[in-house]
Amino acid sequence: MNKYGLHGALKAKEGKAENLAKILLKAAEMISTAKGCHLYLVSFDSENSDLVWVTEVWDSKEDHDNSLQMDGVRELISTAMPLLDGNPQKGQQLKILGGYGI
Repeated sequence: MNKYGLHGALKAKEGKAENLAKILLKAAEMISTAKGCHLYLVSFDSENSDLVWVTEVWDSKEDHDNSLQMDGVRELISTAMPLLDGNPQKGQQLKILGGYGI
């Protein structure tokens, strides 16, 4: 079982992490039915209150890329961008081999 995974942190402007997390949770809801999506997890960092982590598991990179074209997703990205402290850094791309919960 090979799956495509992404894991990365988004740094919010001071005091904006909760608003950013709400947008990302809305994105999770939107793509919950996307082809190939198994996991879209949004988390707060326990040591840095400005970081919001996103962990994703997909059948393929293509499925992930296609999800970015879904209705409403680009609008959410546009809403989130002003909350970020700088440009988003590229997250870790993972080749998931298996485990529990996939």
